[in-house]
Amino acid sequence: MILEGSDIQAHGSGNLVQTLLKHDLIDELWLLIHPLMLGTGNKLFADGTIRAAFNLIVSTATPGGVIVAHYKRATEVKTGIMRG
Repeated sequence: MILEGSDIQAHGSGNLVQTLLKHDLIDELWLLIHPLMLGTGNKLFADGTIRAAFNLIVSTATPGGVIVAHYKRATEVKTGIMRG
């Protein structure tokens, strides 16, 4: 059964994102990439990450340097070399 409703947003919770991916419940990702390093910490996509492919829909950079990237789920995971 598929329920239509509001979007679920997960802010900074790699465990929740991995659980949603495991159950095939993520169809879009909005990533905000900030230009700073804080040292050690939790990774959003850590060891044991469920494989999933996403296509970039649009990306932009804010005046402060934050990259906002919108991805939609792709049908299959493709691996290979990085293309520019």
